[in-house]
Amino acid sequence: MFPTALPTSPLASDARLRARETWREAASLVSVRWQVFLDAEAESRTWAFASYLAALDAEEAAAGDMAALSAPMAA
Repeated sequence: MFPTALPTSPLASDARLRARETWREAASLVSVRWQVFLDAEAESRTWAFASYLAALDAEEAAAGDMAALSAPMAA
């Protein structure tokens, strides 16, 4: 079931928009870094993969921030 009582203040809405944009940027970076890994020469594949993992971690954190802002408010 979807929450029906999300905060409606302009500040809360702005925070959700910023969190969504941060997540989209992080998700885009994951895609870019994966492609860099796929294209990497043998000597740089370890670095490229570590860079990809860091991007995944950043995307996960951004998704968590977005989820926390979307959670229903306690009464």
